[in-house]
Amino acid sequence: MRVMLITNPFATFTTAEGRDALANTLASRFTVDIERTTHRGHAGELGARAVKDGYDAVVVHGGDGSVNEVANGMLGAPSGAAPDRGTLPALGVVPGGSANVFARALDISRDPLAATAQLMTLLDSGARRPISLGHTLDRWFLFNAGMGMDAIVVRRMEELRHKGRKATAGRYLRTTLGSFFRPSVTPPSFTVEVPDHAPIDGVRFGFVSNTGPWTYLGTTPIRTNPGTDFEHGLGIFAATSVSVPRNLMLGSKLLRAKDPKAAHLYRDDDVEWVRFRCDEPADVQMDGDYLGEYTGLDFGYRRHVLDVVAAPLPS
Repeated sequence: MRVMLITNPFATFTTAEGRDALANTLASRFTVDIERTTHRGHAGELGARAVKDGYDAVVVHGGDGSVNEVANGMLGAPSGAAPDRGTLPALGVVPGGSANVFARALDISRDPLAATAQLMTLLDSGARRPISLGHTLDRWFLFNAGMGMDAIVVRRMEELRHKGRKATAGRYLRTTLGSFFRPSVTPPSFTVEVPDHAPIDGVRFGFVSNTGPWTYLGTTPIRTNPGTDFEHGLGIFAATSVSVPRNLMLGSKLLRAKDPKAAHLYRDDDVEWVRFRCDEPADVQMDGDYLGEYTGLDFGYRRHVLDVVAAPLPS
């Protein structure tokens, strides 16, 4: 089995020793070519090359942003012709970022050593699981995209990372609370449209999910759309208020409730498409990476476009 191992030496929780241990462990059983990313977009270039060169699997050791880049490189733009899933390498993940939402959604261990052993067992057994992906801005997303306050938080976190601060769970929490409490941080309102429902006006922040949980606070999952998974349509979570008391109550429900509800919240766990429309540019994030400001987004999804190295679903 030929495996391309893509490592991101700049990921939050990777080390040179850990990357070497991972490479040596995989190489003890498979034919492994090691590629280290050097610039933004490099992981996507490597993903495209892995398809062209006929690798059996691609293993990414990094954060969610690196995995997103590799998947987009392997698949090409959603507006293009969809590749035959059977001709693509299987995508595996060894967590190396701060949240590792995608890996955890596939029940991959947070611990890199345990995840490596888990991955090797799955590769040996030939385990492949097809998953569906969402898309917007002619890019695929693995687990979520958002407009408004959550994207503001992602932007502020990236600014902190550029200053040398690590993206820890505590820093995410402080940044989130600071964004809601700071009067100068006011996201523009926008309209959300979904099939068979009147437009939802005055939305201040909205998430579109491809699976759950939406993210994690340390070991605690935050479930915005408990019924959304890789086998169904998109989840939509749209809040029409940035009121601190109302969202503190909603936040507490996200941490403990199976079915979060609030008077200022519209939610659906299985829709075919979603549209965001805004009169002025609003911040946008995808899979935890800041994308900039946009006045409109059109979301769709495509069923079973990519095979991942993961245990099959129970029959």
